[in-house]
Amino acid sequence: MSARSEAIRAVPTNIITGFLGVGKTSAILNLLKHKPSNERWAVLVNEFGEIGVDGSLLKGQSSTESASQVFVQEVPGGCMCCAAGLPMQIALGQLLAQARPDRLLIEPTGLGHPKEVLQVLSSEYYQKVLSLQKNITLVDARKLSDPRYITHETFNQQIAIADTVVGNKQDLYLSGDEENLKAYVAKIGRPNVKTIFAQFGHIAFSEFEGETSVNEYFPLHHHHKSKPLASELPIPESGFIMAENQGEGFKSVGWRFDATMHFERAKLIELLLQLDVERMKAVFITQDGIFGYNMTEDGLTEAELDECTESRIELIATDVDKQFELQLLECVVSQDDDRKG
Repeated sequence: MSARSEAIRAVPTNIITGFLGVGKTSAILNLLKHKPSNERWAVLVNEFGEIGVDGSLLKGQSSTESASQVFVQEVPGGCMCCAAGLPMQIALGQLLAQARPDRLLIEPTGLGHPKEVLQVLSSEYYQKVLSLQKNITLVDARKLSDPRYITHETFNQQIAIADTVVGNKQDLYLSGDEENLKAYVAKIGRPNVKTIFAQFGHIAFSEFEGETSVNEYFPLHHHHKSKPLASELPIPESGFIMAENQGEGFKSVGWRFDATMHFERAKLIELLLQLDVERMKAVFITQDGIFGYNMTEDGLTEAELDECTESRIELIATDVDKQFELQLLECVVSQDDDRKG
């Protein structure tokens, strides 16, 4: 029997969760840099919006030698209670079959329900396929003074399922922030939960090793009808497609652009810097190359990417300016099929 046909068994699996903009993707990218070169790793990433940007960001930035055997699969389209059903299981099945990984990392959306992800992964079928390792939850301790966070069910649920809580962005904390997080985790978290601190999502691999102590059964209490996602639809003749989603007190608006549409980088950055949103992620094909953009309340970052099939952007906010689409289109400088490089 060939290795390709052997049953997949006991793949070490970590859930890496946390609220919007806390640095989950950065933590995964850092982890991938330390992957043993002889191992195959898989990443399943879910996003609140329907467009799907994280997959492109991860693939475009994971081109180091150690990350050469990294397989990424996206599940866009809303809160994880939707994705924890059939779409997630289909994507996970495809990813496991393609990658046959030595380790699986799962990143639910910052607005997803991690208990429901755990319910799926703890089912009888996955008990044989996966070995659930420590659940890692990233938290920005500065948010503990914001009622939108501490009263949000998902924020508290993320802490409740954690084996280890990581106080990320420690370099931006003020006096008392670390102590506040430790106290809040002691109040919300389970017994024996560990609290550590990190900058820029740098977390030691040892924190991901070892079986999770979360072995409870979590009831699934949300049901949504599935629908075709904008990430899967063909782009119309206009050259772009827009999609909206809302829930958990937030709204997402996203766009996909045909690969022949190239953007003026300087004008694009100027537009992005003017955004007043909770979160923004994007990948753009510009006249200067391919770039990924990430915006939180701490500012805008830009990273050059190695590959990208099309430009995509996703905004999460309580409200999005209706003029933004027109402003984006004004940044397009060319639309031809002969892009070089």
